[in-house]
Amino acid sequence: MHNIRTLLLVTLVVEALAGAALLVAPAPSTALLLGVADTAPAPFVMQRLCGAALLSIALACWIAYSEGGERLGRPLIAGLLIYNVAVPAVLAYAAFAYSVSSLAIWPACALHVGLAVWGVACLRV
Repeated sequence: MHNIRTLLLVTLVVEALAGAALLVAPAPSTALLLGVADTAPAPFVMQRLCGAALLSIALACWIAYSEGGERLGRPLIAGLLIYNVAVPAVLAYAAFAYSVSSLAIWPACALHVGLAVWGVACLRV
């Protein structure tokens, strides 16, 4: 359960899928997560930038995974803890403060809480 390589692989897949979705179809992807499809230029550009950032996370995970996991994986997982704590915090805030409601908001929160807990467990070993 505390295997760093497995966590890197799971993170790679999750973030690559989310990043590709935001780059290719930003409005439907955002609608799935936030319940709103904004196609105005500024949000549209930000959605695609977020997609590119998620793909860079996936690439970093792939490199660490390919190199054996432990040496490159531990610092990467430590950095990803910020992201995996921030995502559910921001989404939960959006849900409560702005009444954002969607099909994927709570599963996304749960996924990132799980990844954060798994990351802490990997770093403690």
